[in-house]
Amino acid sequence: MNRSFSQDVKSDFPKGLDQGLWFVPLGGAGEIGMNLNLFACDGKWLMVDLGVTFGDETIPGLDVVMADPSFIVERRDKLAGLIVTHAHEDHVGAVAYLWPQLKCPVYTTPFCAAFLEYKLKEVGLHGQVPVTVVPLGGRAEIGPFNVDFITLTHSIPEPNALAIRTRHGTIFHTGDWKFDSDPLIGEVTDYAALNAIGDQGVLALIGDSTNVFSEGEAGSEGEVRESLIGLFARFTGRIAVGCFASNLARLESICRAAAANGRHVALVGQSLWRIVETARRTGYLAPDLTFYEAEDAAYLPRDKVLYLCTGSQGEARAALMRIASGQHQDVSLEEGDVVVFSSRVIPGNEKAIARVQNHLAKLGVEIVTTRDHFIHVSGHPARDELRRMYQMIRPQIAIPVHGEAMHMRAHAALAKECQVPHTVLVENGSAVKFENGKARVAGTVWSGRLALEDGAVIPFAAPMLRDRKRMFYEGAVVATVVLDEDGELLGEPQVAVLGMTDPLEDEDEYGWDYVLNNAVNRLPRKARRDDDAVEEVVRSGVRKAFAPKRKPVVKVHVIRV
Repeated sequence: MNRSFSQDVKSDFPKGLDQGLWFVPLGGAGEIGMNLNLFACDGKWLMVDLGVTFGDETIPGLDVVMADPSFIVERRDKLAGLIVTHAHEDHVGAVAYLWPQLKCPVYTTPFCAAFLEYKLKEVGLHGQVPVTVVPLGGRAEIGPFNVDFITLTHSIPEPNALAIRTRHGTIFHTGDWKFDSDPLIGEVTDYAALNAIGDQGVLALIGDSTNVFSEGEAGSEGEVRESLIGLFARFTGRIAVGCFASNLARLESICRAAAANGRHVALVGQSLWRIVETARRTGYLAPDLTFYEAEDAAYLPRDKVLYLCTGSQGEARAALMRIASGQHQDVSLEEGDVVVFSSRVIPGNEKAIARVQNHLAKLGVEIVTTRDHFIHVSGHPARDELRRMYQMIRPQIAIPVHGEAMHMRAHAALAKECQVPHTVLVENGSAVKFENGKARVAGTVWSGRLALEDGAVIPFAAPMLRDRKRMFYEGAVVATVVLDEDGELLGEPQVAVLGMTDPLEDEDEYGWDYVLNNAVNRLPRKARRDDDAVEEVVRSGVRKAFAPKRKPVVKVHVIRV
């Protein structure tokens, strides 16, 4: 088979993937984000979620990263459909980029369908993707899978758990969830449906591990709203609030708290405007809420404005970082103003968030985080909520996902405490076989990562990304040599050393002219007429000058006159 993207195969391919019942995560197992889950039943496949994660400092310039779907792309004639559980980027963000490789029907509930419509328009796929809108609490028959959508609560409207029913047993996939008695926006958890599913018998629960280290419960959005009203009353300067754009209940709470303190809300960041429009279309946003553009809010008195901003995780191109670094054209903050971080720190984002906060501190801006005030509750279940879910569902098997390795291991231990007979630890690419009421990792399939680069999807193994990473750590050198048609050097070679110290910069006698002339002149005359041979000997000469301390990326230009 021809693989679609990845070059490096990670595989101990299991036998019998076309028989029985299987679970294969390609993203979101051993990490938080980039979810891609596959279920196989008697030769047909069902995909649950297709999300993204975001780039970090290890490969500069990458904003969007997603799981490599090559394994299922090669089997797309057997892919019955894709279910998106909710509208968070780590569950839906890759659909617009990868659907052309999959060509399968998509199933989701109304809010996510409206959100996905925007994303498909952005990439020119509007009207091309067959999206079936499933009502809340509805059912979809997708090949051999009969799937019940179970309403839960989370930090976005319409989060769905899935009861995936097959002739081999029922798998309960939690998606992202928590138990919130006062979610402010959207329905409360359908406890009756959860208990009914548990009573009918569940083979396996595949569940969210994000908050497994937190005791108690995640907390209610209603409590956060009251706290924000009191917090905003303390300030007389401008207020800026950073939060997750998709947390619609928090967005509304911030608006209500601002209004209670005589402030008008300006949205700063395109993703906030997109989520507001989606919420209006689906009836989740009160019609009395109005928003300013940032440029218009600049004319309001300091004590009458609240900026609601993207970038609470320190994203380099988001609104908060641009404001903090003085690069936003419409918003500026100064001493006497305050920035409230109404969000959790996603593991791995600590440095980026600290960078934003340090920039703000240099401006004299006061910073309020969860350490200082009650301004955030998680959208994921803490330990008491996990225990309650296991009491209702009562699965034979627990398979933790949506967490790093330490989260999933702790989740497995908690499941054992809850009297779950069997637990299975997985990573991306694990092929889990269900048989005789048990499950085991029966092999692996290839898995990997893709990056979005200038609108194109490319594998992490692409030479361009390998070179970029090397340049980041090792620097780069550009060397130019000019020869005549017979291979005689004309003039001095030109060498530009980028991102590091030039080891021959102060050499008068044994500088680059000496090194590269010697390298070329050692070639036989016939080889000096071959551009490829000249390029390789110059590259080798440059690398030797830096060895053994560095291995820079070397680009050689051979010019003939």
